[in-house]
Amino acid sequence: MNDVSPLPVVEGFLPYAMETLSDGRQVLIRPMNPGDADAERVFIEALSPQSRRYRFQEQMTEASPELVERLVNVDHVNDEAFVALGDIDGEERIVGVSRYAVGTDPRQCEIAVTVLDAWQGHGLGTALMRRLIDVARERGIERMISLDFAENREMAHLAHHLGFVTEPDQDDRTQVIHRLAL
Repeated sequence: MNDVSPLPVVEGFLPYAMETLSDGRQVLIRPMNPGDADAERVFIEALSPQSRRYRFQEQMTEASPELVERLVNVDHVNDEAFVALGDIDGEERIVGVSRYAVGTDPRQCEIAVTVLDAWQGHGLGTALMRRLIDVARERGIERMISLDFAENREMAHLAHHLGFVTEPDQDDRTQVIHRLAL
C-alpha cells in the first residue's frame, strides 16, 4: 500500500506530497511548471519506444522544443499536470507525469499518465492519477476520458483499477476509450 505524506500548502499553489511506492522507493509529486522543460525532455527521451508510442500515439525518438514547451506550460485551470520526482543514480529526475486538458466541454477532460518503464508496476501511475482525479473533482470536472491503444495492457489495468469504464473506439478498432465519472 502506498503512503502519502502531505507537505505544507503554500497559498496559491497546489500542495506537494511524498509518496512511498510498493517497492519502498519514494517520490515527490508536485505540479509541473515551465522550469521542468529540460527534465521533461530527458523524461520523454528515457521512455522506451513502446511507452513513447503509447503516450504520444506515434513513434518519436526525441522531444521537439515545441512539444516540451507545450507540455510544461500548464495553466493549472483548464489543464493540469503533476510530475513525480525520484532518485535515479543520485539525481532527482522526473519518473512519472499525469495530466489533463479540458476541451470545448468544461465538464470533461482528457487525461494521460506516463511512468518510466523501470518505475512501472509499483503504484506510481495510481498515485499520479489519484492526485489528478482529486484536483479535477475540486475544479468541478465531471468526466475524464483517455484514448489509448487497445493493446496497452498497462493502461487498461490502471483504468480498471481506478474505476474507469472501457469501450472500443467506434472510429478506430485499434483504440479504446476509458471513461470515469467523477
